[in-house]
Amino acid sequence: MELKTMLNMSKKKLTAEQNKELLNVLKNRFEKNMNRHKGLNWEKIQAKLEKYPEKLWSLNEMEQTEGEPDVVDYDKKNDEYHFFDCSPESPKRRSLCYDHQAWESRKANKPESNVIDIASEMGIELLSQEQYHKLQELGKFDLKTSSWIKTPENIRSLGGAIFCDRRYNTVFTYHNGADSYYAARGFRGCLKI
Repeated sequence: MELKTMLNMSKKKLTAEQNKELLNVLKNRFEKNMNRHKGLNWEKIQAKLEKYPEKLWSLNEMEQTEGEPDVVDYDKKNDEYHFFDCSPESPKRRSLCYDHQAWESRKANKPESNVIDIASEMGIELLSQEQYHKLQELGKFDLKTSSWIKTPENIRSLGGAIFCDRRYNTVFTYHNGADSYYAARGFRGCLKI
């Protein structure tokens, strides 16, 4: 099923059974990867998730596209938990150009959609360059793929967009035309709750 079709089929609300299944998946992932969230307590995170069903829906969208969302940070000032896509390779939301403007500019071979619109439909944000580097401190990600990240306006206004990956045990940031797309390039998202 196409990514866009899957996202549109949902009513942004999970059934009680889907909530239970998702919370179980998230809890198991949390417990298996304690290095990502030292000092955080799953019961507190779950209690907060249960208060915001629309956030659970967004996490489910991340999960359904094989993003393997996990808690990677807690912002004490704003009382927010941050979930990032933690799949080893870029999630299965690939072959997308950067934004709607870039998608519109393609005259031939348009991709299905773009990362900004898909992220918005999912209720998540693209990782910033700083967030991407933080993720890479927790493990080795995108060894074979790459991920679009939030592009600063000064780059985007000139037609470009940026993406990152990890090669040679080093995290690289690159540029490309925003209208480009590749089967091995997706995007990683962040959900704050």
